[in-house]
Amino acid sequence: MSRRPGNELVFLPLGGAGEIGMNLNLYGFGPPDDPEWLMVDLGVTFGDGSIPRADVILPDPTFIAERRDRLIGLVLTHAHEDHLGAVPYLWDRLRCPIYATPFTAAILDAKLREAGLNKVPVKIVQLGSRFSLGPFDLELITLTHSIPEPNAIAIRTPLGAILHTGDWKFDPDPVVGPVSDEAALKALGDDGVLAVVCDSTNVFEKGVSGSEASLLETLTKVIADSPNRVAVACFASNVARLETIARAAAANDRTVVIAGRSLRRIEAAARGTGYLQDTPAFVDEADCGHMPRDKVLIICTGSQGEPRAALARIAAGTHPNVALEPGDRVIFSSRVIPGHETSIARLHNQLVRTGVDVITWRDHDVHVSGHPCRDELAHMYALARPKIAVPVHGEIRHLIEHARLAKTCQVRTAIVAENGSMVRLAPGRAEIVDTVPSGRLMVDGNRAVSIDGEVVRSLNRTIFQGSAVVTVVFDRKGRLVESPMMSTTGLTDAGEDEVESDVIAAIETAIEKAGPLAHDEAIVEAVRIATRRAFFATIGKKPWTRVHVVRH
Repeated sequence: MSRRPGNELVFLPLGGAGEIGMNLNLYGFGPPDDPEWLMVDLGVTFGDGSIPRADVILPDPTFIAERRDRLIGLVLTHAHEDHLGAVPYLWDRLRCPIYATPFTAAILDAKLREAGLNKVPVKIVQLGSRFSLGPFDLELITLTHSIPEPNAIAIRTPLGAILHTGDWKFDPDPVVGPVSDEAALKALGDDGVLAVVCDSTNVFEKGVSGSEASLLETLTKVIADSPNRVAVACFASNVARLETIARAAAANDRTVVIAGRSLRRIEAAARGTGYLQDTPAFVDEADCGHMPRDKVLIICTGSQGEPRAALARIAAGTHPNVALEPGDRVIFSSRVIPGHETSIARLHNQLVRTGVDVITWRDHDVHVSGHPCRDELAHMYALARPKIAVPVHGEIRHLIEHARLAKTCQVRTAIVAENGSMVRLAPGRAEIVDTVPSGRLMVDGNRAVSIDGEVVRSLNRTIFQGSAVVTVVFDRKGRLVESPMMSTTGLTDAGEDEVESDVIAAIETAIEKAGPLAHDEAIVEAVRIATRRAFFATIGKKPWTRVHVVRH
């Protein structure tokens, strides 16, 4: 693709385009070979078990980290993990100022302090505010979502205005926070919008996503029909849902207990920034066991079957403070995030097996989505009236369907761009003009490593093929002092001593063939090959093998 002289306006997703979660968006303005960059969101996704130890997965920021002298700032649209969760892990590679509204800043501050990062420049900007970063004139536009203070960003540049929606919906009664600022969206559209970069999560869903306020009646009734202890699993960040559940509990004369560290963190941030002011303080989980079963309601984390979350430990009977018994009820006030179906089904089965009644959105209206359905997307395009649509926050099937929908809304150009696709928005025809490296990192201990790197490859080899460590001791004449010593992981069970005996014999044969004059490097390689071949011949595995040579 051709690159024109003069300034360009480009959009480059490094995460969240072609997938749901792990959002990292870049906007560039300036000469094609040296633009200034603005980052919007820096989030995580969570592992599905296919990669060992990959519980937290991050977008690879190498492209922008190599240009961090041209990165003028990171603006966070809201406080969900898939939009800010990577900041503590990746900020040291970027070292740019961060801009967030009060609630989002409070959530981020707690995460940064937990990570030992006390000097990150986080600048608080108010809802509806307008400020400039380099060539970008930014205006926050209030929307509604399943967390307080979700913002679209109007990004005005000399080559046109972009509306980056973040996650959103049009909720006429969001319970917490104001309704969407449709007047600001229409005013932006009246001034002219070059492009909308928009959430695609619910593009296949007809109609509208529904209002948070509509849940109160249903939750109140479902709780009233429960004679014993009730637990409600929901996303910890959904402050409006916490308030709705608390109201339903109060209507049934139940005390609300919260179980889960993330819930306590969210509650503290919400109360500290002016939310939940009319909701009585929640009771700590340590006091749960002293309350009558029909007078308590437990709000807990773990609606997606996360193994370390509160509900998983409650279901397994390993939670230190909360227990469920036959006849108790668990309400899943959440949707199923794609990829978590198996873990959620496993959790449901574990609860049902112990006699607990499980209620989901399939049984009653106990959840509404925080993302726009088709009618809401059409309404957004009617307000903004962009020339270009760039769908994000979706798998490839979502992006393609969203592009089709945008075309029916009289949007002239719709571009499907996955992670690493650099989209030139102006000047001239909008098109993908380049691709840059993109990928995934995983959190390993206190560092981030490439999923395609040697650490993960070695881990996978060790897990699936096992490992063997062999020590051989020689005297000064190059003769074995004793039989080779070997320790293994994941290769043999108790009673399979003959397998290791065969391997030791193969090692001794290899050493004999190498001869007493062989150098250490030759011994190491001969023993390594003999070990792997012997295990493959006996059990069909070629383990990761390390050899130590000791000479006296």
